[in-house]
Amino acid sequence: MKFESKAVHWGDRKKAGDFIPVTTPIYAAASYFYDSMDQLDRVFGREEQGPSYSRYDNPTTSALEELVNELEGGHGALACASGMSAIHIALLAALLDRPKRVVAANALYGATTNLLMSVFAPLGIETAFVDTCDLNALEQAVAETKPGVVMVETISNPLLRVGAMDKIAEIAKRAGAALVVDNTFATPMLLRPLELGAGIVVHSATKYLGGHGDVLGGVIVANQEHIQLIKTLSRTMGAVMGPFEGYLTMRGIKTLALRMERQCSNACRVASWLAGHPRVDRVHFPGDPAHPDAATIVRLFPQALYGAMVAFELRGAGRDEVFRFMEKLRMIVRATSLGDVHTMMLYPAMASHRDLAPKQRHRLGIHDNLVRVSVGIEAAEDIIADLEQALV
Repeated sequence: MKFESKAVHWGDRKKAGDFIPVTTPIYAAASYFYDSMDQLDRVFGREEQGPSYSRYDNPTTSALEELVNELEGGHGALACASGMSAIHIALLAALLDRPKRVVAANALYGATTNLLMSVFAPLGIETAFVDTCDLNALEQAVAETKPGVVMVETISNPLLRVGAMDKIAEIAKRAGAALVVDNTFATPMLLRPLELGAGIVVHSATKYLGGHGDVLGGVIVANQEHIQLIKTLSRTMGAVMGPFEGYLTMRGIKTLALRMERQCSNACRVASWLAGHPRVDRVHFPGDPAHPDAATIVRLFPQALYGAMVAFELRGAGRDEVFRFMEKLRMIVRATSLGDVHTMMLYPAMASHRDLAPKQRHRLGIHDNLVRVSVGIEAAEDIIADLEQALV
């Protein structure tokens, strides 16, 4: 099956008796029993497939895991309570039998950076941050740090840089480090990092996978080396996704291909329009031929699918001017998150990167005039019209 067909069919229609539901039901049971205690014993011992306790397995979330694993091309998946719980478990699993050192992209989601510095650092896990789009700098940092993990995002948040994933994977592999990739912005429709050498991929399912602003969740997909350890950690830590969230996420993925095609197309039009506006100083968009990573993007991404995120800088604006601009928006939703069917705008200095010191934000290029737009599936003309009236 091709991607679009897998997104609709895979993981569903498991026979639960003499009937087959057209979609996976919500299994709200906390625990399960069998006619035979011997069979229950085999299930608990992982000698036989089946649910026993929903912290271990749940038929709804298991179907979601099967679906996302198939789309990413992994050896197994784990549905988590949030994207951050997915990143936490993924990093712990990758570091468990490796040196307790991380080389991370210097441009990461602010909460990921905070996890590394505020949670992992006090536990003795050191992190070195480097521009992973600069392969020479990455190679040097890996040689000096000798990390157990290299952590990157497929498309960085919020400046939308794209590293050469296959070459990053080679650098990590030579050093014996696991490559952990946050693939939230790209989704497996644009890039599948496991096929390029990554060991673990994570998603905030809240974003494009769910796609409708009504679910909180995360998903980890891993290669054969890591998946059993991830499952074991999950059973102990308990950061599992609930069945209602699993159902909503699976429902959302059925239209992922359609949504992403429309959102990517809309983002191209919005970015092109913004680039010509006199109040806009700079536009950050992976589809821009002048993007600093254009050669990598053309090589790794499908044609005309560059993601649906656009960031731009308002000329001469500070925080107050940005706030007044955003308050003028009529259709575009001023809220945190991304990947929903509706277009959303976020001020990174206030939300996603609030925990970073101002000087650190500025060093990364996240200035006080920067806003980030998650382009939705509305008519592109209406998105542009809303931006135009707000920029007056």
